[in-house]
Amino acid sequence: VQQAANNPDVAGVIAYVQQGNQNAIFNAEGFSEPDTNVSISPSDQFKIASISKLFIAAGITKLVAAQRLQLNDTLALWLPELSNRIENAESITLENLIEHRSGIPDFDSQTGFSWEDPHVDLLSTLTFALDKSAYFSPDARYEYSNTNYLLLGLIMDRLLSFNHEKMLNDDILVPLELNNTVFQQTDADPQRLVHGYWNDVDRYAQVYAIPGGSMVSTIDDIGRFMRALNNGTLFSQEEQVLYRYFNNHSGWLPGYQSIAGYHQQTDSVVVVFVNSTGGGERISHSCDLR
Repeated sequence: VQQAANNPDVAGVIAYVQQGNQNAIFNAEGFSEPDTNVSISPSDQFKIASISKLFIAAGITKLVAAQRLQLNDTLALWLPELSNRIENAESITLENLIEHRSGIPDFDSQTGFSWEDPHVDLLSTLTFALDKSAYFSPDARYEYSNTNYLLLGLIMDRLLSFNHEKMLNDDILVPLELNNTVFQQTDADPQRLVHGYWNDVDRYAQVYAIPGGSMVSTIDDIGRFMRALNNGTLFSQEEQVLYRYFNNHSGWLPGYQSIAGYHQQTDSVVVVFVNSTGGGERISHSCDLR
């Protein structure tokens, strides 16, 4: 961690390692705000970006187990207004969306989308992926697409008749006592939220409010969530069988990179937060720590 923090292109690093029944080990090096010499701390909140997708996948799993959704429900069934704007909507299933096997274009790869901009409106962001040719037929192969999880968020809202974040809070955050985790940057503690630097520009104030990428948390909360996800305590036995997504993940937003993984051979959870991005490099969405 110290070696990484000594890299002139890195503002700060927070690391978490927890093995078996042992207490977690934390380390933090560098700065949340280099210009004012504010040190980064393990208790700081961080934009976890696409690690948020694990929470949505878990929430969908619980709704399927409760027989409120089915994995073979189609996109057209739940969002019929998009049937003529998303190719194959009549055959794309929830399972395809969860597993990134839908073929729906990724909105962040489309002309006009820029990570230089804030993204706070779901339907405006979704528009970037509408009326496009599918990348491939449903279930033909895997290709990561943020659009899948935006759509899952909309489907959950439609089913529940209220914001899906409340369900995820009640069914995941509260039972696991993830008291330092929020679903939107606007709900984070501004004094604890780490500043993030993209090509040396502070992106702390740039808001991303799209499902599957909007959550803010601490490294301890994410470490304990990863332990619960991987040791089965997050799910009932039925839910564990139904779960269709990764058991690890990475995240990227301008100024913020994160990786949360589990090493089965050593029964270890490893989480790393880095508040610097740039140069076009991103860590993989799923992380293999073998």
